Amino acid sequence: MANKRYASFFLFFMMPFSLLHKSYPQLVNQSSDEHQILLELKKHWGSSPVLGRWSSDSAAHCNWGGITCTNGVVTGISLPNQTFIKPIPPSICLLQEPHPLGCLLQQHILSIPYNALQLLQSQLSGSIPPSVGLLPKLTDIRLFNNMLSGSLPPELGKHSPLANLEISNNNLSGELPEGLCFNRKLYSIVVFNNSFSGKLPSSLDGCYPLQNLMLYNNNFSGEFPRSLWSVVTDQLSVVMIQNNNFSGTFPAQLPWNFTRLDISNNRFSGPIPTLAGKMKVFRAANNLLSGEIPWDLTGISQVIEFDLSGNQISGSLPTTIGVLMRLNALYLSGNQISGNIPAGFGFITGLTDLDLSSNKLSGEVPKDFNKLLLNFLNLSMNQLTGEIPTSLQNKAYEQSFLFNPGLCVSSSNSLQNFPICRARANINKDLFGKHIALISAVASIVLLVSAVVGFILLRRKKHIQDHLSWKLTPFHVLHFTSNDILSGLCEQNWIGSGRSGKVYRVYAGHRTSGGMMVAVKKIWNMQNIDNKLEKDFLAEVQILGEIRHTNIVKLLCCISSSEAKLLIYEYMENGSLHQWLHQRERIGAPGPLDWPTRLQIAIDSARGLCYMHHHCSPPIVHRDVKCANILLDHNFRAKMADFGLAKILLKAGDDESFSAIAGTFGYMAPEYGHRLKVNEKIDVYSFGVVLLEIITGRVANDGGEYYCLAQWAWRQYQEYGLSVDLLDEGIRDPTHVEDALEVFTLAVICTGEHPSMRPSMKDVLNILIQFDCKSTRIQGSLKHAVSDETTLLES
Repeated sequence: MANKRYASFFLFFMMPFSLLHKSYPQLVNQSSDEHQILLELKKHWGSSPVLGRWSSDSAAHCNWGGITCTNGVVTGISLPNQTFIKPIPPSICLLQEPHPLGCLLQQHILSIPYNALQLLQSQLSGSIPPSVGLLPKLTDIRLFNNMLSGSLPPELGKHSPLANLEISNNNLSGELPEGLCFNRKLYSIVVFNNSFSGKLPSSLDGCYPLQNLMLYNNNFSGEFPRSLWSVVTDQLSVVMIQNNNFSGTFPAQLPWNFTRLDISNNRFSGPIPTLAGKMKVFRAANNLLSGEIPWDLTGISQVIEFDLSGNQISGSLPTTIGVLMRLNALYLSGNQISGNIPAGFGFITGLTDLDLSSNKLSGEVPKDFNKLLLNFLNLSMNQLTGEIPTSLQNKAYEQSFLFNPGLCVSSSNSLQNFPICRARANINKDLFGKHIALISAVASIVLLVSAVVGFILLRRKKHIQDHLSWKLTPFHVLHFTSNDILSGLCEQNWIGSGRSGKVYRVYAGHRTSGGMMVAVKKIWNMQNIDNKLEKDFLAEVQILGEIRHTNIVKLLCCISSSEAKLLIYEYMENGSLHQWLHQRERIGAPGPLDWPTRLQIAIDSARGLCYMHHHCSPPIVHRDVKCANILLDHNFRAKMADFGLAKILLKAGDDESFSAIAGTFGYMAPEYGHRLKVNEKIDVYSFGVVLLEIITGRVANDGGEYYCLAQWAWRQYQEYGLSVDLLDEGIRDPTHVEDALEVFTLAVICTGEHPSMRPSMKDVLNILIQFDCKSTRIQGSLKHAVSDETTLLES
């Protein structure tokens, strides 16, 4: 089972630590015994560059790589950055301790001046010895993804400059130690998915270095330290404390540098604070918040997700909602919001999820909703009236408008549970007839005025166009001109929008002389950039235009002026992978993609990413890998789209650094929140999420009770293992179940929390190719079997 071996190889656990193994002098008296134990350890872990030099032919095991001896006795095993299939075996402690962690951390070991304790994903059980809290130089604790239980050492943080505590995904309980931030060095607390309880330690008051606070899915209670909301805390940017029992109120203004705040499912009360200018995600569902949504939203134009569902919010929706141009998801259900739905929603062209259900909204659904491409819409249980916008009158939105008695539709062929609007119009037929003359007269005047205004606007438009100087920069041989493209930028050719811009489908050139269908992306917010940024933009585009790879969408040319920037790509007939996985009914797909097709799409996409990461110098990071950016040609061969576009947009006008969050919610790697400079491993994480979507059929932000799909997959893998229930119904053919589940495992590895623990795209590609080879052999065997059976029947 070659494929199984490859998949298992990435069930690795990184070891950037030294095994604290001082128990050997007491437990082993003979050097030959130590020699044999080390060879058994090598056999357990398998071969690696270091372990390969551990040989039974050499008796001097103290000279082996990674082995430290004192007076001829093994006192340490150091294997930094090695990749192993299996965790630490209990035999390393000669089975004298029931819990491996207890063996590795005996009290008499801990006088050694270690500053880091890292035992990640090692299946370690038992409790953390109290003596860990006495280490004088301990700064970094990483024990996440194990099976540890009990409470934390009460002295933890008091005797050392503790800076980082990562112990998530265990079974730990009790309260956090009182002196956790005693030395004011702590910058990260990551303890989610445990059973901690009680109030937070008082030492967190004034813990100003704190940058990252992840306490979600525990049983914490009491008032949340108000000092952490203070503007004095200028380092804190990520706070995720959902699913606890915290209470308290907010200050009028949150700190400016908050990027992510999730307080869902707690008991916070009081008015909504003014959000931070850098806020990307604000989630406060199911609390006791009250008052109105602040009307001045211009300061939070960067927000991607906003969730206030299940509170006591009143008042009306801000008419300034349209300034949230980057908003992907808005959840306000289960409140007391009244008034009309603002027309400004039509400006939020990247909006995919909108839930305003169970409120007191009235009036019509704005016609501007026709501009939106919503994956999820819920306006049910309000007091809305009038005709439902035309683009929303289809089965995809059948449940979106329920319990709004005043709504109607244009025909009986659309939504089934609503009356036809013209029936209401017939009631007023007589009134309409009496005023027909007046209406005709008014219409004539309107037409005349419109003609005059139209003439003036046409002249002005021509005048403006005459002064625009368009420059075409080709990267391939073209059979069209810039005028061919510009003339095609009209509403009937518009096919979609995203945070980066509008997309048009344009037929460029003449049909008799090599014309072709192209995709034109008109970039948002590119007006009035200075000369340096203009040069930077064109330089980055030039690099992308010179890329030649089968699995990367061709950038044919760039058309630019002082007013706008257009990127012209080859057109992909079958749209995006997102549409085929999650919007099949909308695009009229005949059926779900089968496993061989999905696997081939994954391989094609991995090839494109691998080329940019490993064959370009310097490596090019995509920064926004997602199903919507994987496009399919007429043969369902996949190509990566929008490579490098996120970086270009940041350089050309975004006020954030290169480490800014430019990805899409659900696909973004955890290191975004740490404000670290990113590398190609963020693409590996996002690609892992894509694999999970391909295998499960779930969308990236569908984590159920968990934060996102990646976390859901990890918990499923940890708690229940691999089962056919994880797979999308379209790929449960017994022939492919085993391979699909092993690719699921690979996806879980790709979405590891720490970048160093993720494989490279080259490794990912090699593994996927192994599955493809196996699938090809199976298909060949099936064909031969069918052929043989046919021959027998004919005989």
